[in-house]
Amino acid sequence: MTDDEQITALFERMCRAWTDGDAHAYGACFTDDCDYVSYDGYLERGRDPMVASHDKLFRGVLYGSALVGEIESIRYLADGIALVHATGSVLVAWRTRLPKRRRTRNTMIVVRNGDGWKATAIHNGRIRPVGVPGPDSVPARIARLLVRGSRAAGLGHVGARPAAVGH
Repeated sequence: MTDDEQITALFERMCRAWTDGDAHAYGACFTDDCDYVSYDGYLERGRDPMVASHDKLFRGVLYGSALVGEIESIRYLADGIALVHATGSVLVAWRTRLPKRRRTRNTMIVVRNGDGWKATAIHNGRIRPVGVPGPDSVPARIARLLVRGSRAAGLGHVGARPAAVGH
């Protein structure tokens, strides 16, 4: 099998393990030291904590759910390292179609080792594109007014060094 076919097979194993509710088989698709960022931004470091949390999910609120999706792209960063973009959304048991608001995009780093390809990092995010208003739109004009007003009042972070913002 080609690398693309092996990576696709890895993704299909991930989906099958999820759909079977098998946290250990799901975890076997990942490296021991993987980083797993769920759709809500929660970070799990390492396979064991990720398997434990998925076991809880599969026996709890995601009981009977399916992981559905497909690989959108594979880009090789170096020999044995690839960046994979895929959709991988949770279809709960009582639905036959995925609601639009449940669609998720996954960004994965996969590595080839002695056991074949495994995911070493994954980040999940909901697909909810936000239109960016143009510079002459009402929201943009309001934003500029707020910035000017905050500068005049000496409020906010405008002019602060980047390291000081939000930290």
